[in-house]
Amino acid sequence: MAAPAAAPAEHPPLQGGARMLGTLAVSLATFMNVLDSSIANVSIPSIAGNLGVSPAQGTWVITSFGVANAIALPLTGWLTQRFGAVRLFTASVLLFVLASMLCGLATSLEMLVAARVLQGFVAGPLMPLSQTLLMASYPRNQTGKALAFWGMTTLVAPVVGPLLGGWITDNFSWPWIFYINLPVGCLAAFMTWSIYHRRETPVRKLPIDHVGLALLVLWVGALQLMLDMGKEQDWFASSQIVVLAVLSAVGFVVFLAWELTDAHPVVDLRLFASRNFAVGVLAVAVGYGLFCGNVVLLPLWLQQWMGYTATQAGMALAPVGFLAILLTPLVGRQVGLWDPRWIATTAYLIFSAVMWLRSGFTPQTDLFHILIPTVLQGAALAMFFIPLTTISFAGVAPQRLPAAAGLSTFLRITAGAMGTSITTTLWESRAQMHHAHLSESLGQGKPALASAMQALTGAGLSEPAALAQITRMIDQQAYTRAADDIFLASAMIFIALIALIWFTRRPPRVPAAPSDAGGAH
Repeated sequence: MAAPAAAPAEHPPLQGGARMLGTLAVSLATFMNVLDSSIANVSIPSIAGNLGVSPAQGTWVITSFGVANAIALPLTGWLTQRFGAVRLFTASVLLFVLASMLCGLATSLEMLVAARVLQGFVAGPLMPLSQTLLMASYPRNQTGKALAFWGMTTLVAPVVGPLLGGWITDNFSWPWIFYINLPVGCLAAFMTWSIYHRRETPVRKLPIDHVGLALLVLWVGALQLMLDMGKEQDWFASSQIVVLAVLSAVGFVVFLAWELTDAHPVVDLRLFASRNFAVGVLAVAVGYGLFCGNVVLLPLWLQQWMGYTATQAGMALAPVGFLAILLTPLVGRQVGLWDPRWIATTAYLIFSAVMWLRSGFTPQTDLFHILIPTVLQGAALAMFFIPLTTISFAGVAPQRLPAAAGLSTFLRITAGAMGTSITTTLWESRAQMHHAHLSESLGQGKPALASAMQALTGAGLSEPAALAQITRMIDQQAYTRAADDIFLASAMIFIALIALIWFTRRPPRVPAAPSDAGGAH
């Protein structure tokens, strides 16, 4: 997660009710932001159906938000210096509310994706600035307590998101998953400005790397578009995909050259000279990409091929936060004493076990057996971010920590969006392969087909209805086997990532202060 910039020293900590209300205001905005990154997951089939697109195209609603959010993150430091932390935070919340309203009003996929891009972009400063404002509200010896409150909101939101998104989609309509941000965001902005407007941070004009920013938008945007559209355009058989691939590759190379030579780079690539940072952020990015891809895949499979409603799919996803909420404070307290490499190794082992359990899912798997790996995944999440962040930032100079946190978060969020696109693409591809194999045994004149037709027509179905039922059963098996393939491959990649962790050096032991609640990460 993005680390905050240093809390401004010009203002004393807030006291009493003002501090409580300030914490509530900042936490509301953070909760709204994190909620919106998960609430749409279970609503994708409903959104796709309503807008007349495929569920695979519907996932653009998720990936567009993630990519725009990642691109905005490196700008947070410059924007804060230019406009002030309080003005920027309040404006970001209000713009997020506006973008949410536009999402709800969208009548086509193009309109919705455009609104989600805006929503993701203006959300970029919310996470780091929420931490900055909280740290400035509390005495220095209570920083851990302040960030524990912040950490709990980021853990509770993924639990509430799928449940709330599913319930709203089933009982109202999908636009309301965005409209609920309007009262929450307006209240958060009003409270924030009322409490913090006299505590504005110093403002000064700094140069910005316009070329680097343009190159960043070019190569990341082209790559994400290629991943999202490739499966529908038959990949490199399409000139459009070829152009996007060339733009992404050339843009990336030029971006690297420019950022390594510019005096004020938008992304400080020299941070990768630290082995711990380079390996740590790679482990986080790949792991998070796998996690996001599977988090989107599971509700798609449940709703499209298992007959689950959006609410039921939300129930299957929500328990992921329970163990995360229980274990995160413990991990936060002990990460300075225990070897974080062992904690991260345990996280990847649990992730691998979760994916292995899911790789055995069949069309007959019940909700209880779907919930078991979901609950276990919460323990993996608790042991994932904190130790790998500790490893990554070990040895990074204090003045470079904001840049390191911004770069790490950028890579993680970008990997999450790309992991989602790659996962849904592979799912469709593997399903087509399994469908072809399964259909071979049910070809015209095959005994299996004749037997199935006889059973279904004997149950009162007409021949066309019986054939449609058989096709549906083949599709269900094919997409289930394809999902199992992805779960199994994810399990193996998580195991392979363990070796990567051990290329890092162990950070020095740092005993936790008694006032720390462990949620500071």
